Amino acid sequence: MQFILVTYDIENDRRRTKIHKVLEGYGISVQYSVFECFLSDEDYAGLRIRLQKLMDPKHPLDSIRYYHLCRGCVEKVDVDGNRSFEIASPFIIT
Repeated sequence: MQFILVTYDIENDRRRTKIHKVLEGYGISVQYSVFECFLSDEDYAGLRIRLQKLMDPKHPLDSIRYYHLCRGCVEKVDVDGNRSFEIASPFIIT
């Protein structure tokens, strides 16, 4: 299992909403376009395939980034505000 921070910048509202809904099944939304996901290699590969199908490769401003963080890095995350941070048990909604 790996911790992956997924961020996206999608200009089209409809595509952005679809991407957000897919990500809700894989992780926790910590900001509108940022998700924290705890995924197996297989689930990560499946997520990327699903999201790539929703992107418009011709659109120069669309992007999705995947940051792989080690457990030590995740434990060093600082949060200001009301959203707490914890490493949750993995869950996948299909």
